[in-house]
Amino acid sequence: MASRAWFSTFVYCEPLQSRGIRRLNLDLAEECRQLREFDHAGRKWSAKNYPGGYTSYASMNTLHRFSSSFEGLEKKLTRHVMTFARELDMDLRGRSVAMTDCWVNIMPPTAAHSMHLHPLSFISGTYYVVTPPSCPGLKFEDPRLSRLMAAPPKRTDASDANRTYITYPAEAGNVILFESWLRHEVSQNNSQSERISISFNFAWS
Repeated sequence: MASRAWFSTFVYCEPLQSRGIRRLNLDLAEECRQLREFDHAGRKWSAKNYPGGYTSYASMNTLHRFSSSFEGLEKKLTRHVMTFARELDMDLRGRSVAMTDCWVNIMPPTAAHSMHLHPLSFISGTYYVVTPPSCPGLKFEDPRLSRLMAAPPKRTDASDANRTYITYPAEAGNVILFESWLRHEVSQNNSQSERISISFNFAWS
């Protein structure tokens, strides 16, 4: 071929584990909802910064250090992060990889999460706990978008690799990983139920 792909952007999506997902997610969903009830500071912050929804991002964002459930989740996620780092040809130089942040997101109907990225980490991701039918997926933006300048729009039948945005469906039990500089968002929840996910960051040192 005359053309070859360079500087590719990778997104990782795999089930967390091969079995036991339903039981795990039932337990995690219960703990997430209990956290929302307990976390007054988080509800107050969310009312201002996450309209209609709840996140523990600004109040309790190291859940893996305080909850055995989230500690167990951390160990499982770390294996996926290490696999993704190898696929990215990252040279960790013998250093350790560790989860630095872990928080809960609960999106009732109409809640949304605008475009953002995750600074001070190298791999970020989300784990889906509850995903009602028609709930929004995770939408990623082409990191070159601000530099396309006078480029024409992409065709409606453009290949996935050439699209300006791509959305991964939200599926309970799946892990999605991406490099932390990649901008992403969750559009409005048009389902009839709460969408629950757990977000996290990893660093190396």
